Amino acid sequence: MKRRVLSLILVPFLLFYALPVGAVEKEERMWQDETIYFLMVDRFNNGDTSNDKNVDAKDPKAYQGGDFQGVIDKLDYIKDMGFTAIWLTPIFDNQPMGYHGYWITDFYKTEEHFGSMETFKKLVEEAHKRDMKVMLDFVVNHVGPEHPWVNDPEKEDWFHEKQPMNFTNTESLQNAWLYDLPDLNTENPEVKNYLFDAAKYWIKETDVDGFRLDTVRHVPQDFWTEFSEEVKSVKEDFYLLGEVFDRDPEKIAEYNDVGIDGFVNFPQAEELRSVFRKPDTSMDRLFNFWKYNETYYNNPYLMGTFIDNHDMERFTRLLVQEKLFPGTRWKLALTYMYTTPGIPIVYYGSEIAVDGGNDPDNRRMMNFRADEELIEYITQLGKLRQDYPALTRGEIEPIYEKDGMGIFKRTYGDQILLVAINNTSESQKVQLSQEELAEDSELKGLLTDDLVRIDKDGHYTIVVDREEAEVYSLKQKSGLNYPYLIALGTVYVLFLLFIYLVWKRGRKHK
Repeated sequence: MKRRVLSLILVPFLLFYALPVGAVEKEERMWQDETIYFLMVDRFNNGDTSNDKNVDAKDPKAYQGGDFQGVIDKLDYIKDMGFTAIWLTPIFDNQPMGYHGYWITDFYKTEEHFGSMETFKKLVEEAHKRDMKVMLDFVVNHVGPEHPWVNDPEKEDWFHEKQPMNFTNTESLQNAWLYDLPDLNTENPEVKNYLFDAAKYWIKETDVDGFRLDTVRHVPQDFWTEFSEEVKSVKEDFYLLGEVFDRDPEKIAEYNDVGIDGFVNFPQAEELRSVFRKPDTSMDRLFNFWKYNETYYNNPYLMGTFIDNHDMERFTRLLVQEKLFPGTRWKLALTYMYTTPGIPIVYYGSEIAVDGGNDPDNRRMMNFRADEELIEYITQLGKLRQDYPALTRGEIEPIYEKDGMGIFKRTYGDQILLVAINNTSESQKVQLSQEELAEDSELKGLLTDDLVRIDKDGHYTIVVDREEAEVYSLKQKSGLNYPYLIALGTVYVLFLLFIYLVWKRGRKHK
């Protein structure tokens, strides 16, 4: 009897402690909550040597052996860093030396160097088992010069006439042969329907979750409107990420209303690479990019933010040229990218600060035997994005910037985070008032164990070492939580009263 009563007494304690205090309710996952790992299939990991045809590790323009099985073997590696989606370069059948996937010869077959359709389906299935999404690079602007259509007289009207590219002329931009690649005539209904059917085939056949759309600005907008409607009719919440390779936000915004969800944010990437290339560089213009994003794009939260990709020099190369330690600078740039609105896209090898110049040097074979310090830091950032919706959905407000020391706030419901990035060569101390943050609260460091309490004058003093960053959670001051204790005491007293009344009633009946 005593044990039974004791168990009943413990019940209210357990129930009360089970309720999260001040937590943001878990909401349905959206694409803006994702973090994408972008890899070039041939250059990532060789998991099946049986398809190593014409592999030449000494030739940077030849196949290196990466394949679908290699990606499958490293899915846990990718997931453990906090990535929730992967984006693969084109996997369709390519002409010889088309290791990158952009010289397509058949839209319905997988590239033999990468593996079979069955193996790719297994890749998607294994990713989904780990609650990870898969995106494919899809090309509609051109095919490889050796595609059978190119020399087929019956397909002559499937291509635009070959002409030199004039990037200042819209007609030339959309019809000329980019890098001498045969430009598909997407105004031709037969071409259009072929591409629509191929895109829908891959969604139905493999259950992929999104496409990254290559060379968007080289294809008329009308085509993209129809394409978007067609593919989204197949799978709910299918994500389209467009590539409009331009540093002008206005040029990218011209494609706002064609049904593409977001675009890789080249203007912001260029500024990000410039700011974090060396210390003591102001972040003021970078902070203003959120205003640009809000102004120009329909949903800036769905924009793809990045530092590196397969078409530009590696960020590490820029740092080496400045004679700086890459790991330190990478941490600052990644902190900014992970904590500002948009979907972070990390190019394979960035997690170990891989060096590399222009194509193909920026596409080296991945090395998995490297220092893991940066990997651990990315893992921390990835966990923060998953644990704190303020980083993926919250409003952003710049609070402080001076010569490279910057602080901004992310707010979502009652969740408030403060991001402090010291992009200077000296330790920095910044005082913030309670009017800027909150009264009777404290800042708890999420990357370190830093704790900032409000002083008697009502100030929060934040100290960040040179070339370091911190993400703080703004919380009520720690100590005795009297409202909590009173509420718990009330529940306990009422429960004891209930037990007493039950006991008294039972004794009366007895």
